[in-house]
Amino acid sequence: MRLQGFTVKKLAARKILDSRGNPTIEIDAVVASDGKVGFGRAAAPSGASTGKHEVVAFPAGGPDASIEMVRGTVAPKLTGKSVEKLEEIDSLLHELDGTSNFSKLGGNAAVAISMAVAKSAAAASGLPLYRYLNEGDEYSLPYPIGNVLGGGAHAGKMAPDIQEFISVGIGAKKFVDAVFANAKVHKQVKAKIGERDKTFTGGKGDEGAWAPNLDSLQAMEVVAEACEQVTGELGFEVRPALDVAASSLYDEKQKKYVYRREGKTRDPGEQIDFVLDLIKTYKLFYVEDPMHEEDFEGFAELTRKAGKDCLICGDDIFVTNVKRIKMGMEVGAANAVLIKPNQIGTLSDTLAAVKLTKEHNCAPTISHRSGETPDDTIAHLAVAWGCPLIKTGAVGGERIAKLNELIRIEEELGPKAKMGRPR
Repeated sequence: MRLQGFTVKKLAARKILDSRGNPTIEIDAVVASDGKVGFGRAAAPSGASTGKHEVVAFPAGGPDASIEMVRGTVAPKLTGKSVEKLEEIDSLLHELDGTSNFSKLGGNAAVAISMAVAKSAAAASGLPLYRYLNEGDEYSLPYPIGNVLGGGAHAGKMAPDIQEFISVGIGAKKFVDAVFANAKVHKQVKAKIGERDKTFTGGKGDEGAWAPNLDSLQAMEVVAEACEQVTGELGFEVRPALDVAASSLYDEKQKKYVYRREGKTRDPGEQIDFVLDLIKTYKLFYVEDPMHEEDFEGFAELTRKAGKDCLICGDDIFVTNVKRIKMGMEVGAANAVLIKPNQIGTLSDTLAAVKLTKEHNCAPTISHRSGETPDDTIAHLAVAWGCPLIKTGAVGGERIAKLNELIRIEEELGPKAKMGRPR
């Protein structure tokens, strides 16, 4: 649905906390026409493990510099602009920034403005955001990917080298059941860590996943056992998955992946064999960033050898950028693409990445960041755009904000609600 006559009346920017206690930006947008008003609020997250091809989260002056530009330049230019076509608002944001990577305004400010304006337009139309952005009348709920054990950049020095050990309730018939399956795995993982690590005090990483003193293989055993146990208890399949975050392991000088916790290095061929062995041994449903962000050929080889049994998802290699995704699709680098709005800066650019991913029969997987806020926009985007997977953690207030919103959406849709098809 498009709004005729509604224009931007106000943009307000403020600095708020993310889940790591770092500053980020929140935007309030007001649109109006003939006495009717719509209000939208959106906040941008920040990542710890970031791809080098992402847009810049903040300019050199940080969030304060972004806020100053929003107040002094962007708000005056957007005031009075029609919201009938949101892509025109997003295009103006690119124009006002004037760089290829939002290094002047900051990608976090840009995406927060884009989301806030969309939410205000939806409010003015009397629709929830997922209905407003949907181009038809069919809706699907994404399967939630829940990080239950953490390592790498999201946890401490003694945690595993691999960044995320994940559960996916892929056999669930309803979203709500898949959510509680991940929460149940999270609880089981804690108990199983305690059996192996008597010094474990219940520490967690940035996303609410447990951060134990275990190596990657020990951690993999824990999560696989927990998934198998919960599968038996609930009567539907719950499978383990991984986010390797291989770019953070790759040493450019050595041309090897360095697993410091394990005291091992692996060349690209050994890395592929290692990941393939994990997929086969633990029946992994999904592996994200198994190779570093420039290794399109390595991604392609792994995707080909993994076959249809496991989704190979690219994050740092694609960064929600259509040019990068096209490069990957030409060589068959993945069969899933991680979608992070703040990696690219606007909803229009994000939607273009989703559409391109679908055109190549790959699974768009919409995602949070490790430094999150309670903003629930990505829950609506997943449903509006038919993303079959959403990566947004298993526990934690800023994570369950998205999950609980999707539970509400599933209830609201009633008989129209169905689960997406990742493959």
